[in-house]
Amino acid sequence: MSSEVAEIALMTDSRNFREQERNGTDSSYSFLIVQARSGDSAAFEQLITIFQRRVLSTAWRMLGNEQDARDAAQEAFLRTFKHLGAFKLDQDFSGWLYRIVINACRDMARKRRYRDHTTSIDAAEASGALDAIHSGDDIEAAAIKSQQLKMISVALSTLSKKERAALVLRDLEGLSTEEVARILGSSQTTVRSQISSARVKIKQYHEKLTKRGRGL
Repeated sequence: MSSEVAEIALMTDSRNFREQERNGTDSSYSFLIVQARSGDSAAFEQLITIFQRRVLSTAWRMLGNEQDARDAAQEAFLRTFKHLGAFKLDQDFSGWLYRIVINACRDMARKRRYRDHTTSIDAAEASGALDAIHSGDDIEAAAIKSQQLKMISVALSTLSKKERAALVLRDLEGLSTEEVARILGSSQTTVRSQISSARVKIKQYHEKLTKRGRGL
Protein backbone atom coordinates (compact mmCIF):
# COMPACT_ATOMS: atom_id res chain seq x y z
CA MET A 1 0.00 0.00 0.00
CA SER A 2 1.32 3.48 -0.83
CA SER A 3 2.04 5.83 2.07
CA GLU A 4 -0.80 8.14 0.99
CA VAL A 5 -3.37 5.35 0.99
CA ALA A 6 -1.99 4.04 4.27
CA GLU A 7 -2.58 7.45 5.83
CA ILE A 8 -6.10 7.64 4.41
CA ALA A 9 -6.84 4.16 5.81
CA LEU A 10 -5.25 4.85 9.17
CA MET A 11 -8.20 3.79 11.28
CA THR A 12 -9.16 0.63 9.41
CA ASP A 13 -8.40 -2.92 10.48
CA SER A 14 -9.76 -5.15 7.68
CA ARG A 15 -6.24 -6.05 6.57
CA ASN A 16 -5.57 -7.49 10.02
CA PHE A 17 -8.83 -9.41 9.85
CA ARG A 18 -7.89 -10.81 6.44
CA GLU A 19 -4.40 -11.75 7.65
CA GLN A 20 -5.86 -13.61 10.60
CA GLU A 21 -8.17 -15.47 8.24
CA ARG A 22 -5.25 -16.47 6.00
CA ASN A 23 -3.57 -18.07 9.00
CA GLY A 24 -6.53 -20.45 9.11
CA THR A 25 -8.78 -21.83 6.39
CA ASP A 26 -12.40 -21.81 5.34
CA SER A 27 -12.64 -25.06 7.27
CA SER A 28 -13.12 -22.98 10.42
CA TYR A 29 -16.64 -22.21 9.22
CA SER A 30 -17.19 -24.82 6.49
CA PHE A 31 -19.40 -26.78 8.89
CA LEU A 32 -21.64 -23.72 9.25
CA ILE A 33 -21.83 -23.39 5.47
CA VAL A 34 -22.88 -27.02 5.11
CA GLN A 35 -25.51 -26.62 7.83
CA ALA A 36 -26.79 -23.36 6.37
CA ARG A 37 -27.06 -24.95 2.93
CA SER A 38 -29.31 -27.60 4.44
CA GLY A 39 -31.66 -24.92 5.75
CA ASP A 40 -30.28 -24.41 9.25
CA SER A 41 -31.12 -20.74 9.96
CA ALA A 42 -29.09 -20.72 13.19
CA ALA A 43 -25.97 -21.74 11.26
CA PHE A 44 -26.56 -18.97 8.74
CA GLU A 45 -26.96 -16.44 11.55
CA GLN A 46 -23.57 -17.53 12.87
CA LEU A 47 -22.07 -16.93 9.41
CA ILE A 48 -23.58 -13.46 9.45
CA THR A 49 -21.99 -12.83 12.84
CA ILE A 50 -18.59 -13.88 11.50
CA PHE A 51 -18.73 -11.76 8.35
CA GLN A 52 -21.05 -8.86 9.14
CA ARG A 53 -18.29 -6.45 10.18
CA ARG A 54 -16.29 -7.05 7.03
CA VAL A 55 -19.37 -6.91 4.78
CA LEU A 56 -20.50 -3.64 6.35
CA SER A 57 -16.98 -2.24 6.15
CA THR A 58 -16.70 -3.01 2.44
CA ALA A 59 -20.16 -1.63 1.72
CA TRP A 60 -19.45 1.58 3.63
CA ARG A 61 -16.24 2.14 1.69
CA MET A 62 -18.00 1.49 -1.58
CA LEU A 63 -21.07 3.65 -0.91
CA GLY A 64 -19.73 6.37 1.38
CA ASN A 65 -22.39 6.50 4.07
CA GLU A 66 -23.63 4.27 6.85
CA GLN A 67 -27.30 3.92 5.96
CA ASP A 68 -26.68 2.84 2.37
CA ALA A 69 -23.95 0.52 3.63
CA ARG A 70 -26.32 -1.16 6.06
CA ASP A 71 -28.97 -1.56 3.37
CA ALA A 72 -26.43 -3.01 0.93
CA ALA A 73 -25.07 -5.36 3.59
CA GLN A 74 -28.58 -6.61 4.36
CA GLU A 75 -29.22 -7.16 0.66
CA ALA A 76 -25.90 -8.97 0.29
CA PHE A 77 -26.75 -11.40 3.07
CA LEU A 78 -30.22 -11.99 1.59
CA ARG A 79 -28.58 -12.85 -1.73
CA THR A 80 -26.05 -15.04 0.04
CA PHE A 81 -28.82 -17.03 1.71
CA LYS A 82 -30.77 -17.28 -1.55
CA HIS A 83 -27.80 -18.54 -3.58
CA LEU A 84 -25.96 -20.51 -0.91
CA GLY A 85 -27.11 -23.75 -2.51
CA ALA A 86 -25.09 -22.86 -5.62
CA PHE A 87 -21.90 -22.33 -3.62
CA LYS A 88 -19.34 -25.09 -4.11
CA LEU A 89 -17.57 -26.14 -0.95
CA ASP A 90 -14.19 -26.17 -2.70
CA GLN A 91 -14.60 -22.48 -3.53
CA ASP A 92 -13.22 -19.56 -1.51
CA PHE A 93 -16.27 -18.49 0.50
CA SER A 94 -14.81 -15.09 1.34
CA GLY A 95 -14.17 -14.28 -2.32
CA TRP A 96 -17.63 -15.51 -3.27
CA LEU A 97 -19.18 -13.30 -0.59
CA TYR A 98 -17.12 -10.27 -1.68
CA ARG A 99 -18.52 -10.58 -5.21
CA ILE A 100 -22.05 -10.54 -3.81
CA VAL A 101 -21.31 -7.47 -1.68
CA ILE A 102 -19.72 -5.54 -4.56
CA ASN A 103 -22.67 -6.34 -6.84
CA ALA A 104 -25.16 -5.34 -4.15
CA CYS A 105 -23.38 -2.01 -3.74
CA ARG A 106 -23.34 -1.38 -7.49
CA ASP A 107 -27.03 -2.17 -7.78
CA MET A 108 -27.88 0.16 -4.91
CA ALA A 109 -25.82 2.97 -6.43
CA ARG A 110 -27.76 2.67 -9.67
CA LYS A 111 -31.12 2.24 -7.98
CA ARG A 112 -30.81 5.30 -5.79
CA ARG A 113 -28.94 7.41 -8.34
CA TYR A 114 -26.22 7.46 -5.80
CA ARG A 115 -24.39 10.69 -5.18
CA ASP A 116 -21.16 10.50 -3.20
CA HIS A 117 -21.46 11.98 0.22
CA THR A 118 -19.79 11.48 3.54
CA THR A 119 -20.84 10.24 6.93
CA SER A 120 -21.08 13.23 9.23
CA ILE A 121 -18.97 13.34 12.36
CA ASP A 122 -22.08 13.57 14.53
CA ALA A 123 -23.64 10.52 12.90
CA ALA A 124 -20.45 8.52 13.21
CA GLU A 125 -20.14 9.37 16.90
CA ALA A 126 -23.80 8.63 17.59
CA SER A 127 -23.89 5.28 15.80
CA GLY A 128 -20.37 3.96 16.35
CA ALA A 129 -20.21 3.22 12.60
CA LEU A 130 -17.97 0.22 11.93
CA ASP A 131 -16.75 0.43 15.53
CA ALA A 132 -14.39 3.15 14.36
CA ILE A 133 -15.04 5.23 17.46
CA HIS A 134 -14.53 3.28 20.64
CA SER A 135 -16.06 4.20 23.96
CA GLY A 136 -13.73 5.80 26.44
CA ASP A 137 -12.64 9.02 28.07
CA ASP A 138 -10.38 10.25 25.27
CA ILE A 139 -12.84 12.56 23.51
CA GLU A 140 -10.09 14.19 21.48
CA ALA A 141 -8.99 10.84 20.04
CA ALA A 142 -12.62 9.99 19.20
CA ALA A 143 -13.00 13.29 17.33
CA ILE A 144 -9.85 12.63 15.34
CA LYS A 145 -11.13 9.19 14.32
CA SER A 146 -14.44 10.74 13.30
CA GLN A 147 -12.62 13.16 11.03
CA GLN A 148 -10.65 10.26 9.57
CA LEU A 149 -13.94 8.54 8.70
CA LYS A 150 -14.97 11.62 6.77
CA MET A 151 -11.57 11.94 5.09
CA ILE A 152 -11.64 8.32 3.92
CA SER A 153 -15.09 8.70 2.41
CA VAL A 154 -14.27 11.95 0.60
CA ALA A 155 -11.00 10.54 -0.72
CA LEU A 156 -12.71 7.44 -2.09
CA SER A 157 -15.39 9.60 -3.73
CA THR A 158 -12.74 10.99 -6.11
CA LEU A 159 -12.42 7.56 -7.75
CA SER A 160 -14.45 5.92 -10.49
CA LYS A 161 -16.62 2.95 -9.46
CA LYS A 162 -14.13 0.44 -10.87
CA GLU A 163 -11.14 2.17 -9.28
CA ARG A 164 -12.95 2.40 -5.99
CA ALA A 165 -13.85 -1.29 -5.96
CA ALA A 166 -10.30 -2.32 -6.86
CA LEU A 167 -8.69 -0.05 -4.26
CA VAL A 168 -11.14 -0.97 -1.50
CA LEU A 169 -10.57 -4.67 -2.01
CA ARG A 170 -6.80 -4.46 -2.54
CA ASP A 171 -5.56 -1.72 -0.22
CA LEU A 172 -8.28 -1.46 2.42
CA GLU A 173 -9.58 -5.03 2.62
CA GLY A 174 -6.10 -6.52 2.12
CA LEU A 175 -6.87 -8.96 -0.71
CA SER A 176 -4.23 -9.97 -3.24
CA THR A 177 -4.33 -8.64 -6.80
CA GLU A 178 -5.24 -12.12 -7.99
CA GLU A 179 -8.18 -12.30 -5.55
CA VAL A 180 -9.39 -8.83 -6.55
CA ALA A 181 -9.24 -9.73 -10.25
CA ARG A 182 -11.24 -12.89 -9.63
CA ILE A 183 -13.89 -11.06 -7.59
CA LEU A 184 -14.29 -8.23 -10.11
CA GLY A 185 -14.10 -10.50 -13.14
CA SER A 186 -11.10 -8.60 -14.51
CA SER A 187 -7.55 -9.44 -15.45
CA GLN A 188 -4.76 -8.80 -12.97
CA THR A 189 -3.29 -6.28 -15.43
CA THR A 190 -6.54 -4.32 -15.44
CA VAL A 191 -6.75 -4.39 -11.65
CA ARG A 192 -3.16 -3.17 -11.30
CA SER A 193 -3.93 -0.32 -13.71
CA GLN A 194 -7.07 0.64 -11.78
CA ILE A 195 -5.24 0.54 -8.46
CA SER A 196 -2.36 2.60 -9.84
CA SER A 197 -4.78 5.23 -11.16
CA ALA A 198 -6.69 5.24 -7.87
CA ARG A 199 -3.51 5.72 -5.83
CA VAL A 200 -2.52 8.69 -7.98
CA LYS A 201 -5.91 10.31 -7.38
CA ILE A 202 -5.71 9.59 -3.65
CA LYS A 203 -2.22 11.12 -3.57
CA GLN A 204 -3.46 14.22 -5.38
CA TYR A 205 -6.36 14.52 -2.96
CA HIS A 206 -4.04 14.10 0.01
CA GLU A 207 -1.62 16.73 -1.29
CA LYS A 208 -4.49 19.14 -1.91
CA LEU A 209 -5.82 18.57 1.59
CA THR A 210 -2.35 19.07 3.09
CA LYS A 211 -1.92 22.38 1.26
CA ARG A 212 -5.26 23.58 2.52
CA GLY A 213 -4.25 22.66 6.05
CA ARG A 214 -1.10 24.71 5.69
CA GLY A 215 -3.03 27.63 4.26
CA LEU A 216 -1.11 27.52 0.95
